[in-house]
Amino acid sequence: MSILKQKMAAYTLPQQIQQMGLYPFFRTIESEQDTIVKINGKDVLMFGSNSYLGLTNHPKLKEASKRAIDKYGSGCAGSRFLNGTLDIHLELEEKLARFVGKEGALVFSTGYQVNLGVISSIPGRHDYLILDELDHACIIDGARLSFAKVLKFNHNDMESLEKALSRAEPDKMKLIVVDGVFSMEGDIANLPEIVRLAEKYNGNIMVDDAHGLGVLGKFGSGTADHFGLTDKVDLIMGTFSKSLASIGGFIAADNDTINYLKHNARSLIFSASIAPANAASVIAALDLIQEEPERIEKLWDNTRYAMKALKDAGFDTGHSVTPIIPILIRDDYKTFQLTRMALDRGVFVNPVVSPAVPSTSSLIRYSLMATHTHAMIDESVEKLHDIAVQIGVFDTEKSLVNTI
Repeated sequence: MSILKQKMAAYTLPQQIQQMGLYPFFRTIESEQDTIVKINGKDVLMFGSNSYLGLTNHPKLKEASKRAIDKYGSGCAGSRFLNGTLDIHLELEEKLARFVGKEGALVFSTGYQVNLGVISSIPGRHDYLILDELDHACIIDGARLSFAKVLKFNHNDMESLEKALSRAEPDKMKLIVVDGVFSMEGDIANLPEIVRLAEKYNGNIMVDDAHGLGVLGKFGSGTADHFGLTDKVDLIMGTFSKSLASIGGFIAADNDTINYLKHNARSLIFSASIAPANAASVIAALDLIQEEPERIEKLWDNTRYAMKALKDAGFDTGHSVTPIIPILIRDDYKTFQLTRMALDRGVFVNPVVSPAVPSTSSLIRYSLMATHTHAMIDESVEKLHDIAVQIGVFDTEKSLVNTI
């Protein structure tokens, strides 16, 4: 057996979890992404989706996609750099730039590709990338592709950030890259302090707002707008696969930066452009968000309601202040158990276990949509609580309190 085959055959962790009947990944959905989905022919409450505004099945987005296919066909058959730029891509970029308050924007084929291309191409060999330790994996991977020196700081710890900045050479670029909303913890970057420190040490800031767009700021324009700091943030990144209900990603910045990235970001130049249908649906989503701001209000109403219900049920929800609510289980096996049993009882949630987080920090990622009802939230929390008591998530005292 070759070394390659030996290595592949030795990786048996998924099979072990499957044999235990607890494997929670690649679950097959047989319907549209909505508050209720079909799995194995049964209705399941969806509390594991990133479709925060509930737009994935909206008629206006569907119609926009269909019209784009009729006009442009199913794909572009090339990269934006060569034959894959359509007028609809330019229209989308103009709308995105206005939406987040920047001069220009550039659309990539995925949000992951945005971070790979931007982070790897902007800082040079003698510059610095300064990352929050809990930044998304695509930020980490972009940093790995860069020749820049990488410094990390403790999560949302401004003293730790200042120490990192003070270690960097004063005359070199210092690009601080943070998630606006952290995708597992549900907390928000301390952008006011990050801006203060960036100004003190002559640094620059990039915010990955994959989970902030459609959630924070006026009309959902993101974390920087939420704090009134759009002009102080150099680069704003976003994805289309969450609130904007499609696939793709973008970076927004001043025109000089956009021009540089158009000719230097390898993940743009050497990847095919997003399909016309995707671009059209995002344009429709941006219009809809601004036409119906009540969607964001409903999302936050659901967030407050669910947060209280989960805490009243005895769950530890960490430091979340957003529609991403971590339910801390602190045990990999029990996290898998709860996920499996919840699905059996008609509730879809996502497990986050080691090595993504330490086993002592394993959690259920419970996420909300504007289209959830309070009744749906009540049903899900009740079922999760009953399972948690059954498998011993709570200590004895808490279990007794919550079952009285």
